[in-house]
Amino acid sequence: QLNMAKKKEAFLKEFKEGPLQFKPTYKFDLYSDVYDTSEKKRKPAWTDRILWKVKNLTEAVSKEGEFPEEEHLVSVTLNNYVSHMSYGISDHKPVTGTFTLEMKPLVSEPLVVLSAEGEWSAEHDVLIRYSAVPEFPSSAWDWIGLFQVTFRHVNDYVTYAWVEDDEISSNKDSKQVYMSASEIPAMGGEFLLCYYSNNLQSIVGISEPFQV
Repeated sequence: QLNMAKKKEAFLKEFKEGPLQFKPTYKFDLYSDVYDTSEKKRKPAWTDRILWKVKNLTEAVSKEGEFPEEEHLVSVTLNNYVSHMSYGISDHKPVTGTFTLEMKPLVSEPLVVLSAEGEWSAEHDVLIRYSAVPEFPSSAWDWIGLFQVTFRHVNDYVTYAWVEDDEISSNKDSKQVYMSASEIPAMGGEFLLCYYSNNLQSIVGISEPFQV
């Protein structure tokens, strides 16, 4: 019944479950491992289940359109999935699952320092200067986004520049990237620049706020 529901119900489709390598957990006579001996003689069933899902932060898209698929920030591994036949105070046998969670490490210091150069307006192309720590794993898929200071998610960018495709100068200390004037919001306001690392799947540098 659950497997049928997972095929029909959209909210269940992404949930995972471990293999059912234990006996059906319902319905037992109390304080025994004997299935229902009452007049109803209910059929044994795997009623007690553990399902899990890791939420994805972005949709998968390509460089021609927007950004590549973002990986999960947490990986989940099921270590065991078992029932406990020794418990008899209910007509259900309890089920437990043990999981290993692997979380991506937090970075206390910015891997990339970046700033808006000169006066920013929609009347001319604008420049961004950035520098990265020596061990930073850069990628051609990295990008720098222009965000309002109130942004809440990496997808809230106003516009962006690819650090490789839009680079205009480079030296041992820093690099310059440009953004087209046509992409700068004419209404102005207070903004931030954020450097997004494809390899680390996170923002690794944020500029000081500045006015457009």
